[in-house]
Amino acid sequence: MLPVGGLPADAELDDSQQPSYTYNLDLQRGRVHGMTDGLGAIRQFVYKTLQTDRFLHDIYSDDYGAELSVNAGEEDLERWIVEALTQDDRIDDVTDFVFTAQQDSVLIAFTVESNLGQIEVTFDV
Repeated sequence: MLPVGGLPADAELDDSQQPSYTYNLDLQRGRVHGMTDGLGAIRQFVYKTLQTDRFLHDIYSDDYGAELSVNAGEEDLERWIVEALTQDDRIDDVTDFVFTAQQDSVLIAFTVESNLGQIEVTFDV
């Protein structure tokens, strides 16, 4: 017997934009404080994704997090950041990378282009 289920051929799918309402992380005090939406939620996603090592935590899927290493070249860092951030449907592109070598790290500045607007990000690896 074949399984029965799925969607009928004439079913309409809801592909409307879902809200990005989420808990607001207060990073200075290390607390969750209220809720955030829109660009604030996207900015928080960017920060949290880049701070999370990919494949390291069982709680996250293999698509979540970043593979960043100070020993990597600029092309690899750029590719890894783009791959990590574009997993989110709200993010259209990551552009305008600027790399600044420091004594023991690399300062990376870039622009996140989302469906709600642009966010300028500076991140230290």
